[in-house]
Amino acid sequence: MRSDFGDILKRAKDGIELSKEELIVLISAEGKECEELFQLADQVRRRYLGDGVHLRGIIEFSNHCVRNCLFCGLRRNNRDLPRYRMEPGEIIRSARKASGLGSKTIVLQSGEDENYTAEALAELVYQIKKETDVAVTLSVGDRPREDYELMREAGADRYLLKHETCDPVLFARLKPGASLAGRVEELKWLGELGFQVGSGNMVGLPGQTVETLAGDIILMRELKVEMAGIGPFIPNSQTPLGSYPGGTLELTLKTLAAARLVLPLVHLPATTAVRTIHPLGRERALRGGANVIMPNMTPPVYRTNYLLYPGKTGLADTPEKSFAEAVKAVADAGCKVATGYGHSLAYAKN
Repeated sequence: MRSDFGDILKRAKDGIELSKEELIVLISAEGKECEELFQLADQVRRRYLGDGVHLRGIIEFSNHCVRNCLFCGLRRNNRDLPRYRMEPGEIIRSARKASGLGSKTIVLQSGEDENYTAEALAELVYQIKKETDVAVTLSVGDRPREDYELMREAGADRYLLKHETCDPVLFARLKPGASLAGRVEELKWLGELGFQVGSGNMVGLPGQTVETLAGDIILMRELKVEMAGIGPFIPNSQTPLGSYPGGTLELTLKTLAAARLVLPLVHLPATTAVRTIHPLGRERALRGGANVIMPNMTPPVYRTNYLLYPGKTGLADTPEKSFAEAVKAVADAGCKVATGYGHSLAYAKN
């Protein structure tokens, strides 16, 4: 193990703020260094957040999207994808089911679908909060500030808006018509409005470097996010990036572990994407700093068409099976299912 690597791990263990250069060293871990990094990330997670893993039921209620992102299967120009929208009643029934299974958070996610107005989303949030004992996270993309404000007033607790990459040139290339500066401004709005804010990045994007990954973590620290979704880039043949290699599990896990050291109180999901590229991906992520799983509560008839990337696991599963498999992954990782809402400990706004 490199001497500087050991020194940086010790600094992280002592709670000293790491620099971008130090994060580059950690994310570049090899061999035994990886084991040491994952072990410390697991220790930090246990120290600050305990052994509880939050199961946040996700409902993917629409795959329509006005964006044309180069990496995403929901992109506007993907003519091969059958499109769907769930009716409000279906969404609320799915939320009730997720709550009944044990989810203390419901995540409402979609493409950027203008059919769902801020008023419609606010009414959904209000009804779900009225009928179930859950926190509500929204992940519906770029919106005007007044839309965010309306959803927050309706009772939404959290908002997930990934920055994807901290490289402004790469961001603009991957997301035509959008800018990193605009995305960062929206993330700041969300914090000002009282949301618990989630961001995140993809690992293994074409044109990305280890320096970029370190910068992603630094950006999330600067934004004081309370959730950080970090998962591998998985190429989709129905997108312009379909022929590029995907992100690896090892690099994703190293980035996730480094993020845990820098953001000890942040909620980090073991994503469906890591399970897609490796059958034990979620368990390994939980043993390397993650503390959230998002079991899929979307009805099977719809989830087969919510294809951000190919090969997504569990497309034919019922919500009950998805939830049971998440519970098993938690147990297999040596953790336990958390019973609380999982509100932020860092910035207790709720």
